[in-house]
Amino acid sequence: MSTTTVGPKLKNYIAGEWVESQSDRYEDIPNPATGELLSRVPLSTRDDVDKAVQAAKAAFPAWSETPAVERARVMFRFQHLLWENQDELARMITLENGKNLPEAQAELLRGIEMVEFAAGMPTLLMGETLPNIARSIDCQVIRFPLGVVAGITPFNFPLMVPMWMYPIAITAGNTFVLKPSERTPLSCIRIAELLKEAGLPDGVFNVVNGAHDVVNGLLEHPDVKAVSFVGSQPVAEYVYKTAAAHGKRVQALAGAKNHHLVMPDTDLRRAAKTIVSSAFGCAGERCMAASAVVAVEEIADELIQYLVEESDALKMGNGLEPGVDLGPVIRPAHLEKVHGYIEKGIAAGARLVRDGREDAKAKPEGFFLGPTIFDQADAEMVIVRDEIFAPVLSVMRVSDFEEGLAVISRSRFGNGATIYTNNGKWGREFVQRVEAGMVGVNVGVPAPMGFFAFSGWKHSFYGDLHANGKDGVEFYTKKKTVTSRWFDDGDTAIGSQKVFVK
Repeated sequence: MSTTTVGPKLKNYIAGEWVESQSDRYEDIPNPATGELLSRVPLSTRDDVDKAVQAAKAAFPAWSETPAVERARVMFRFQHLLWENQDELARMITLENGKNLPEAQAELLRGIEMVEFAAGMPTLLMGETLPNIARSIDCQVIRFPLGVVAGITPFNFPLMVPMWMYPIAITAGNTFVLKPSERTPLSCIRIAELLKEAGLPDGVFNVVNGAHDVVNGLLEHPDVKAVSFVGSQPVAEYVYKTAAAHGKRVQALAGAKNHHLVMPDTDLRRAAKTIVSSAFGCAGERCMAASAVVAVEEIADELIQYLVEESDALKMGNGLEPGVDLGPVIRPAHLEKVHGYIEKGIAAGARLVRDGREDAKAKPEGFFLGPTIFDQADAEMVIVRDEIFAPVLSVMRVSDFEEGLAVISRSRFGNGATIYTNNGKWGREFVQRVEAGMVGVNVGVPAPMGFFAFSGWKHSFYGDLHANGKDGVEFYTKKKTVTSRWFDDGDTAIGSQKVFVK
């Protein structure tokens, strides 16, 4: 772990330098598995935000005029450094977030995919040209960067989610201000060092640590042209409305309640294994987790038996220990909130068939909850309506495929949905009709690779252009359409304008 980034108090990264925050308020960063203090993060001020934005604004003219090929070469060097430092980065993710090392390594790999995608920016930035749209008149579309753009990211994927943003943004010619989650800022601060080592000019990438004041400072700053956000639904809606009201381009990825429909013809044990991995991987703290199972009644009992068996086999503990499947949740306050949801589920009449609170009694030093499974839930219960963001799975029973689709459609979220079946008709019908932006067929986590858009629907997304893929390039660039004509000495303007006169 870098000694320049991690210590008693973190600093902000502005214009290539580590800068003390102007705030005197700090928040502890504990290891969720042990409670041990890792560092303290400043709750920075609007003045800190302004310094970072001004640094990014000053760096923009030179960086935007740097040839796209040269910007891409920085990404190639950065990718190499990520591979060189992969063990350190994965360990840092586990320390601050709690997920196990294999999950942290997978997170890093998905982030590197975005760097690889961004390294192809010279091709992605190509415009369109059509000569002779009229006599001697040509037309072309050229892409330009927006200017200073900002990213506000969550705790659950502290390295990967920021990589959905800044690799595309800066390789497209923008300059960037990142506000990482105040709960997990360590890996992003290390990233700033690696970007500088890769040759990124000072001021192109900046990090401001903090909470509400930093968020509002970015949303309202007149020099910030666009904001990318990933987080909970209420905050995503607030970010979208506030940033849009201040004239900014916005993409706000919000919460989820991903439904998994299990049909009678599927291999139930295999389906259960996939669902348990999806529901309880990363301690359920991911927006693509399986959190609601919709089981056809005739196989529901058998499926739940397998779900419990697979959950019983999971090893819970410190993610740095070998063989650990399930790490802690992020903070004691979140754990207490999840306990409240479990009690609400019991009070509403759902049957608690596996109580993860019992597992946690053996881990008093961390913020642990074992796999928790409800049966006999329904779509109106709060445990089904809300995103709990924890290892809690609710099973609803339906009579057939059509009722299953109807149950899923009642959710206000539409991030992901999966069907387990060997029937091609059911699979195709599900893909066509389910109200979700990312759909799986026998896939537990249908999150696309970085060259496709991460395309949530309904209250899982606010904006027009999604993160990643071609949508990401569109989001971080603006188009200029150029119509041109060059006269020879003998030309007149009249004849070549007739097409427009019509």
